[in-house]
Amino acid sequence: MSSPVTHVEQLERVLLQRGLGALEADRSSCADCGRTPLTGEQVHLYGGRSHHLVCELCRPRRRETPEASEIVRHCEHGHTVRLTARAA
Repeated sequence: MSSPVTHVEQLERVLLQRGLGALEADRSSCADCGRTPLTGEQVHLYGGRSHHLVCELCRPRRRETPEASEIVRHCEHGHTVRLTARAA
């Protein structure tokens, strides 16, 4: 018969795997190496039938020029409060 500790450990593992799966689903990764680009890193977008994101480290492997290049923003980009008008 299993001890209560093993049930708790199994629950912890299941919750950890679910959490990691949810985090990975929200991330973009490099089409070549699978690495997640860091905040502030430049990424390149290649077209074709499906759009591919390529990190700065894998960019030299490609001969064609990218359709666009952009900098990876942090997760809170665009969610900050901005001062729009100053009071006199």
